[in-house]
Amino acid sequence: MKNSQIYYSVGALLYCPANNQSVANSIINNRFGCQYSMALCLEDTINDNCVREAEQTLLNSLKKIYSAREHKDFFLPKIFIRIRDARHLARIDSLLSEVSELIEGYILPKFSMDNAGPYINTIKDINDKKSKPVFAMPIFESPSIIPLNTRYDILYKLKDELSSIEEHVLNIRVGGNDLCNVFGFRRNSEQSIHDIKPISQIFSDIITVYGTDYVISGPVWEYFNGDNWKSGLEKELAEDMLCGFCGKTVIHPNQIPVVNEAYRVSKKDFLSASAILNWDKNSSSLVSSDTAKERMNEYKTHFNWALKILNLAEVYGIKEEPCVNTPDFYINRSHRKPMHNAASLTTF
Repeated sequence: MKNSQIYYSVGALLYCPANNQSVANSIINNRFGCQYSMALCLEDTINDNCVREAEQTLLNSLKKIYSAREHKDFFLPKIFIRIRDARHLARIDSLLSEVSELIEGYILPKFSMDNAGPYINTIKDINDKKSKPVFAMPIFESPSIIPLNTRYDILYKLKDELSSIEEHVLNIRVGGNDLCNVFGFRRNSEQSIHDIKPISQIFSDIITVYGTDYVISGPVWEYFNGDNWKSGLEKELAEDMLCGFCGKTVIHPNQIPVVNEAYRVSKKDFLSASAILNWDKNSSSLVSSDTAKERMNEYKTHFNWALKILNLAEVYGIKEEPCVNTPDFYINRSHRKPMHNAASLTTF
């Protein structure tokens, strides 16, 4: 299980075609807020005949952002580039070398046994040349993971492949709509993707295989306006979290604050997590009720959960809830004292 905040910090990943000429101004002017990540896509959202033009637009956008930072203070999101294949990854990394400090990493679409080796070798080559880590986010969306008779073997083989760059795999992502497309499925705004059993079973298998070692981000919610879009997103986010996902791909700025609010930690969870990680291990008892006297906290059973909760609290903050005795400096993120990072918490 990941024990550093960086792996939980992607959060709401806003997808945008790389040929969108307004994206630089939107970032510079904080039009998307101050808590999100950005995916600039050169793959599915770009016509095959327009890739080179989109690449140039992408380069111009990043140069504009890079230049603006010299004279204006604005929130700079984690920026990821969704490329097409491993050769494209190498070429794009070279093309964007002069603005490379703006790029957090690359999104690897349709990650499968057919392309895992080239992808991984290219990520290794890129990191060998850089002083700053360049992260990868493979997307599990290939139809090859659908058949039951081969799914488990493929998932475990891909995990073995990824192990050589595990520290550089920031998140694993899932392509819910791509997998639904194979079957001709599409949920409406009152339905959750977790209700679509063939898809939810694939997700469950991915989380079972990868969830102990990687942070896995939830699938896109395609509704951003109209009836039920927000309540539907809130419902799916709750189910995402219960099933083991952390973070979500978003396709419209309206969705960003909904995702951020969903991942804010309740005071009850924060207090329990803090108590668990600060447990006196010399005590004769490693189990106790929580502060509210509502549930059991057990050091050995809830330790990994507590690590995750404190990472999420540091990234997304703590929900305001009355009548719970929480230290004042955790209520407003702008006035919080720095927390111990998760790695140091393991020494308590």
